[in-house]
Amino acid sequence: MDVRTLCLGALTLGDATGYEIRKMFEDGVFSHFLEASYGSIYPALTRLTEEGLVTCHSEQQEKRPDKKIYAVTAKGRTAFTEALLEPLAEDKFRSEFLFVMLFAHLLTPERVKGLIDEKLSEHKELAERLSGPADIGTPAADFIKDFGAVVHQASVDYLEKNRHKVEAIAGAPSSRAHAPQQDEDAAPSASPDKNKDRRQKELARIR
Repeated sequence: MDVRTLCLGALTLGDATGYEIRKMFEDGVFSHFLEASYGSIYPALTRLTEEGLVTCHSEQQEKRPDKKIYAVTAKGRTAFTEALLEPLAEDKFRSEFLFVMLFAHLLTPERVKGLIDEKLSEHKELAERLSGPADIGTPAADFIKDFGAVVHQASVDYLEKNRHKVEAIAGAPSSRAHAPQQDEDAAPSASPDKNKDRRQKELARIR
């Protein structure tokens, strides 16, 4: 979804400033779903206002610049509902943790153990947080919250059950497939007799 649609979705939950919308995507109700950068939110709000999908009014603040508060219009709600009917993009999963684990054979056991402990703590914290009351004001909020809690708990279960596999790889001697190839000049040469036998066998095979 584009940032315009994300902003409309945020405003269907209530009027908000650009800063408040940004916080929703950084560490608020939308942080688990999608990303919207600071530099893209404000231009999107400007375009939405120009198109009549959003209204904006200023509110005075003591000793501070006026803040702009945005609200979705009826036209904007219709546009948002229509956007929800569009085909969805495939979910994407990115993980620096898994990338590093791919090269666990290059790391010390202490490093791998520490990374797994950190990731376990992260998933446990998120699973526990999502087990509390939903902080999204829609009827389907509990469904979404519980889905997230299950995903994080599954990650905890997997790491606890399988961490020994990757910990055993860390610091272990590299397999032949990953071992650095010897320099040709440094490689021990075959004995003259062996070379002679090899050439004779090759000649016999060719004949």
